[in-house]
Amino acid sequence: MSGPIVPPTEDRNPRTAGLDRMDTRRILEILNDEDRTVGVAVARALPEIVRVVDLSVEALARGGRLVYLGAGTSGRLAALDASEVPPTFGFPPDRVIAILAGGDEALLRAVEGAEDDALEAVARMRDIAVGPPDLVLGISASGTTRFVLGGLGEARERGATTALLTCGTRPPQGLWHVTVAVETGPEAVTGSTRLKAGTATKLVLNMVSTAAMVRLGRVYDNLMVDVAPTNEKLRRRAVRIVEAAAGVPPDRAREALARCGGEVRAAVVSLRRGLGPEESRARLAAHGGDLRRALEAP
Repeated sequence: MSGPIVPPTEDRNPRTAGLDRMDTRRILEILNDEDRTVGVAVARALPEIVRVVDLSVEALARGGRLVYLGAGTSGRLAALDASEVPPTFGFPPDRVIAILAGGDEALLRAVEGAEDDALEAVARMRDIAVGPPDLVLGISASGTTRFVLGGLGEARERGATTALLTCGTRPPQGLWHVTVAVETGPEAVTGSTRLKAGTATKLVLNMVSTAAMVRLGRVYDNLMVDVAPTNEKLRRRAVRIVEAAAGVPPDRAREALARCGGEVRAAVVSLRRGLGPEESRARLAAHGGDLRRALEAP
């Protein structure tokens, strides 16, 4: 009787045979060569990534959440992406969230057995009251992680839209509506999915959250107009953004930001439309916070 199917992420990589006998330069060349294949694999999955982005936009536009669900490296990368959405795009921190097997402790150290606990994932989905407005994106390098599959099953039962991001062979459709299979193949160190699979996961999560925020009007042109200027670096960035978007010199950008309480979008509207801070905020609100629409509407 045959044993369980071994996912491609667990296969031996013939290109890295003898890795322990190589000098440092050759090891790095091999790792770099393997990493070069990741972008190509992600590009092949773009049609499915488009679907996940569109579903994310729909969920967030209707007041729902984008919920990442993962274990180990996948979960940590999900937590990283979710944590960076609010300061980058000014988006509420409770709208893009990550549920990690083993909880917050697993961010810093491995929690043994957590990825096999499907019941924990079911409980976590119930704790956050996942439901029809939400999109739950499960992330599993192998496509077989019990925590992720258990959470996706519960989310679908509760009426949420579900998707799976995997770096293994495309699993049969079942507990999710969309599958993104980025086939990165065997790792340089057998089974170490923190390598190519982790890189692919980071790339895809970057795409999903960034493209969704762009579609939701959180970016003007290619400018981060919802940046929260909470430190000196970001305050300087806010000035440069207002300069570029409003076509004014730095001193006028700083003055407008000061008048508008550091709100980049309001400062741009104020300068471009000749309005005061409150009028600028009202105009933005009338157009759903979309800066382009607020500037271009009559």
